[in-house]
Amino acid sequence: MTQLYLIRHALTDWINNGRLAGWRPGVSLNEEGRKQAAALAQRLERIPLVALYSSPLERALETAQAIATARGLTVQVRDGLGEVRYGEWTDRPLEELSKSETWLSVQVYPSGTRFPGGETLREVQARAVAEIEAICQAHPQEAVAVVSHADVIKAVIAHYLGLHLDLFQRIVISPASVSVLLMGRFGPRLVRLNDTGPLEPLPKEEEKSQKEKEPSAETPPESASLGTAVASAEEEASRGPTR
Repeated sequence: MTQLYLIRHALTDWINNGRLAGWRPGVSLNEEGRKQAAALAQRLERIPLVALYSSPLERALETAQAIATARGLTVQVRDGLGEVRYGEWTDRPLEELSKSETWLSVQVYPSGTRFPGGETLREVQARAVAEIEAICQAHPQEAVAVVSHADVIKAVIAHYLGLHLDLFQRIVISPASVSVLLMGRFGPRLVRLNDTGPLEPLPKEEEKSQKEKEPSAETPPESASLGTAVASAEEEASRGPTR
């Protein structure tokens, strides 16, 4: 299975300045962000990465390059990993945007609301997931890293968790954080979310556990799932009521 490391770019001055950077050129890491990127390279030191992909925007590329330099990897740029295209909202103050009629729609129905002159989040999710699928197909049984943006990573994780896109803001993705998906033949498993601490290679038990959950060639997937569900129910019943 593919080990997929989803990394949000490190800090920029735009993250807390009350404006949407979107695809605006020239948004680079600030001093703290550069420190975070260097630390990120150290945190990933023991992870057996074989490839590194990035959004084409400067803040993501600078984060990816810090990792690539330390690992001797080449950053492979993919437009599908880029930030949400906010269109006319790019570089606009959030305080001003919050007074528009579209703002409320974005908050309650993000999957179906189009940013004026830009994308819907459903389109963002579709292109990002398509890119992730292509990356995983190119790296079966390998560990790869992807550097992208908060809302893009949230949308990708929501897809693989089966969480409706309208609820994706319940997921938190911090600057320079790492989230990890195991992309197996019979479905993904989220094993790390918004991790900002030390990173170790995934324990063999986690990969073993994932393989054990995958149906064998002799067992139809439906039967395996049913057996797992029954076993889980029996185990839960034996514990008695929880408090």
